[in-house]
Formats: sequence, structure tokens, C-alpha cells
Amino acid sequence: MAYFTYKENDLYCEDVPLREIVEEFGTPLYVYSKNQILDNCRAVHAAFGETNHLICYALKANSNIQILKLLVQEGAGADVVSKGELFLALKAGFPPEKITYTGVGKRDDEIEYSIKKSIASLNIESEEELRIVSEIAQRLNREVSISIRVNPNIDPETHPYISTGLKVNKFGIDHERVLAAYRLAKELPNLRIVGIHAHIGSQITSIEPFVQCATTLASFARDLKAAGVELTHIDIGGGVGVDYHRALVHDLLPVESTTSPVPPTASEVVKAVLAVLKPTGCTIMFEPGRAIVADAGMLLTKVLYTKQSGKKKFVIVDAGINDLIRPSLYNAYHQIVPLQLRGGGTETVDVVGPVCETGDFFALDRALPTVVRGDFLGIATAGAYGFSETSNYNGRLRPAEILVNGERCRVIRERETLDDLI
Repeated sequence: MAYFTYKENDLYCEDVPLREIVEEFGTPLYVYSKNQILDNCRAVHAAFGETNHLICYALKANSNIQILKLLVQEGAGADVVSKGELFLALKAGFPPEKITYTGVGKRDDEIEYSIKKSIASLNIESEEELRIVSEIAQRLNREVSISIRVNPNIDPETHPYISTGLKVNKFGIDHERVLAAYRLAKELPNLRIVGIHAHIGSQITSIEPFVQCATTLASFARDLKAAGVELTHIDIGGGVGVDYHRALVHDLLPVESTTSPVPPTASEVVKAVLAVLKPTGCTIMFEPGRAIVADAGMLLTKVLYTKQSGKKKFVIVDAGINDLIRPSLYNAYHQIVPLQLRGGGTETVDVVGPVCETGDFFALDRALPTVVRGDFLGIATAGAYGFSETSNYNGRLRPAEILVNGERCRVIRERETLDDLI
């Protein structure tokens, strides 16, 4: 989180004190660094060098349309997983020829919508879907560009809920049936084969699974070429992990021991897979989401109460699992820091929200600088899968989103009001 730094014990986003932002816009509140997003995107582009490539940003990580417009300006494409995300991508200005659509359960109306928009690739996840897409394309009298998503049975060594490339996962066509699926695609009318695709999981913290996946896809590309199927692109998917444990460092912050590995950067992953994929001569598609926006965002929240219960101390804040569900859903770690450091020592606490669930927590038994009612905290590395997974559970309102650019900040999504619940 290079653009979130302490200056004289006050936490800033770029050149704006976060304390000033919460005083103006309230909490809970998502704050993003524009320049961190741009730096992340440009670093991935640079890693490809002169190789033909397309970065298809994964909208599911964060689909705020103002953030999407930034990425359009950087020349990125989009990876979408629903009709709604495709609508947002087009509204933001992504050219249809730079949009891929993946999803194991596409409705007929979603398939029809994507065909009419002439996107770069509809990524197919089953033989039955191949037939359905062909039927819909015939009815529309349109040709549709398709890729087949391979399930390569590769263990990404991540949380089981975000592993997508094992045989036991619902995604893609089993690697043992892929060549037969391409033969079927060649026979079906109105289908134009353009690529091959895989996505093996999310928050992957080592390079080896990506290299294994690239090797599998390159092998299939060679076999398909020998069988008379020329691919224009290979889509390696996304899933590059980020470092949640070492986001911010300061003398007054507790040093937490962790065995969590430092993940490779997206650029390092790109360079590793290029060595495998470049000889195929295909355009390389890459679908980063978390790697672009995670460390560009922070969720700000206010301390409502502190409470002692036996040996347990609770810090109760105004954000809840409806604002950031990752800690409860995946037992995911997010560093939590005060917006102002005072040097009053540390204590071990549970940081919890107001929602009526025991699972409504952001940290358990966490060392935290001592805070009191009215203090503000920042939940770090929350730019990905934060706002995009918010809800109105317990009748709670979704937070506002702020984009900071140097000394300026602007609202890119208004806070919901009670009328929005109706």
C-alpha cells in the first residue's frame, strides 16, 4: 500500500489525511488511491514487454464504474462473469473486442446479450453449454467467438472456497475431455473458436501453479494446432495473491508474527508464464483483479464502544460483515490500524461490528494500539472483494466510496440512504 502512509503519526492516502476524509464523509467508508491503481495496472503491462497481450481486468474484484473508466484509459480489457458486469464494462467504455465472459452458469438471456454485443470471447464451461450457445447463435443468425475453459486439476494451494481448478470444483471442462470438446465445437454451427482459457483460483501465493497451468494450456494449443484448430489467444486467467500481512509499518504499530508467504507480484507471474506461452505465438490474455485494486483500497470505520467481557476485550466499530465479509467468509486477514497514532501502548482485542452474527468480526485476538470511543480505524488492503461483496443485511446501508488523487478526493459512489432499502 505504497500510497497509504503515516506522516507525523497521521495516516494519509496520497496527500490527503484520512482523518479529514472521515470527518467530511463519515463512516463506514471505502477510500481508494487512484495512483496505486494506475501503478499496478502499468506494472503488469510493462511485464509483457513487446509480447502481444491483453489485460482483462476482473470486474468481480471491484466494479465501481469510475475505477473501470481509469482502466479503460490504460488500455485494459475486462473479464466479466454476468450480464450485469458486461453491462457495466460496456458503460465504462471497454471495447467489446476487449471483453471476455466467463461463468459456469450463464442464463440464456445472458448468452444472447453477450452474442449481440460481439465480445472477444465467450468462455465455455461444459459440452452442454457449447450446444446451447450454438443454438442461440443460430436463432440470432450471428457467429459467436468462443474459448473453452479447461479444468486442469491443478492445486492452487489457496482457501478451498476460492480454488477453481481442481476436479472437485464446478468450473471448466475436465482436461481429459478438452480435445473432444473442441472437436464438438468445430462441428457445431455459428461457433468460431478463438482461444483456450483456464482460471485455477484466487489469492494464489506462489508462481508454480501458474507455470503448471501455462504448461497445460501451451500443450493443448500445440495439440489443437496439429488437429487443425488455430487459436488466436491463450487466456491464463488471474488469481495472483497480494500481501495482506505487511501493508503498513510504523514504530508505534505492533509487529505481528506471521508464517504467511510473501506472494509473487503480478509482474513476476507474467514473466514466468511468458517463458512458457510466448513460443505458441498466441496473444496472451491475463485477468488480474485483486492484484490491481486490493492494495489501493482501505475501509475506514469508527470505534463505537470498547467492552470487557471476562478476559476478552471487544472493540466495536460501525462497519460490519455487510461492508467487508472476507474475514468472516474466508477467515481472511486484514491489517487494522488507527488513523492517528498516539503511542498509548497495545492490547489484544477482537475487532467486531454491529451485525447480529457472532461471525461479524474483522480480527480476533489481535494486537492493536489502544483505542477509545470516537477513534477511527483503517482496515487495510480492502480494495478487492470489499465493496463488491457488500449487502443490506440487517437493513444496513452500503458505504460511500471515495477516490483520492494527490491532494484531491471525490465521491465515486454516494452512501446509500434509507430510501434505497425500499
